[in-house]
Amino acid sequence: MILSIYGYGQPVLKKVAEPIDKDYPELETLLENMWETMYNAKGIGLAAPQIGKSIRIFLADTVQIEDEDNPEFKGIKKAFINAEIIEENGKEETREEGCLSIPDITGDVSRPPIVRIKYQNEKFEEFDEIYTGMNARVIQHEYDHIEGVLFTEKLKPLKRTLIKRKLDNIKKGKAKAEYKMKFADARRR
Repeated sequence: MILSIYGYGQPVLKKVAEPIDKDYPELETLLENMWETMYNAKGIGLAAPQIGKSIRIFLADTVQIEDEDNPEFKGIKKAFINAEIIEENGKEETREEGCLSIPDITGDVSRPPIVRIKYQNEKFEEFDEIYTGMNARVIQHEYDHIEGVLFTEKLKPLKRTLIKRKLDNIKKGKAKAEYKMKFADARRR
């Protein structure tokens, strides 16, 4: 089932999400719905807070993208549950990012190119892995969501000033997206 993506201004997007355990109700269905929602919106990542659930789950699918800085790039398609970033390394690299919760706004975000993350998969098996390049960037972006951080907070002050009106409009429900959204102003959509 395709779920609504929560737009900028929704309180759930600013909360630190809670861990879950293997008894979380209907986890398999939730993950299926999240994948379907992400693909419907043409995203490469989606975190549970973006569908209104303050739990520590996010998805990443970088299989179909190309990393021009790394022709050997191999994408990932994974669900990350109860993730914890252990370490970030390397000289920060700046790339343009966007977000399904913030339609029609992009900006340059600097992030370290290497991330070490501990997480569980759908079977609650534990992993401790290192990701680089575009995989690291997508993981860091989605991880920020479960920490209550949006990419717009990582933009330079001038860019934040320039997009303030657009962000206010998203909060009011005055935004267009080609997927279902739920805005902070409940009188809209």
